[in-house]
Amino acid sequence: MAQTDSVHYRRPGWFTRNVMNRTVAWLTRRGVSIWGSRVLEVPGRRSGLPRQVPVNLLTVGDVRYLVAPRGNAEWVRNVRASGGRLDLLLGRSREHQLATELADDDKAEVLRAYLRRWKAEVGVFFEGVDADSPESELRRIAPRHPVFRLSAP
Repeated sequence: MAQTDSVHYRRPGWFTRNVMNRTVAWLTRRGVSIWGSRVLEVPGRRSGLPRQVPVNLLTVGDVRYLVAPRGNAEWVRNVRASGGRLDLLLGRSREHQLATELADDDKAEVLRAYLRRWKAEVGVFFEGVDADSPESELRRIAPRHPVFRLSAP
């Protein structure tokens, strides 16, 4: 497992939680992907009940990743507790996936690709680091942003 800073988390504000996330999730559940959006479904680590949250699915080459721009979010903790087993939903499509957390030293290029794609949406969570920042800066912030590589189970 990566050595991610387990205390770093930026809670979404009211508008993000109640308007943006719900709108993106609603559209994604109906088959409209907004810039690669999916609804991640994973059992809750305490309740065992399915938990859903919209995520940005990043593809680099042939490899797909989930990045947690806000840090150690609830979905990150639930994915870890599930042993990496999760589902990605788009419309009526359900993909079973196995998420493997990257070590901090392996995150720089994935974070760069993520910022290149979604900087306008999530740039504020990356402490002034962007896709053009030197690798040393990406490595500096890597422990604060969990990254999971996805594969078929």
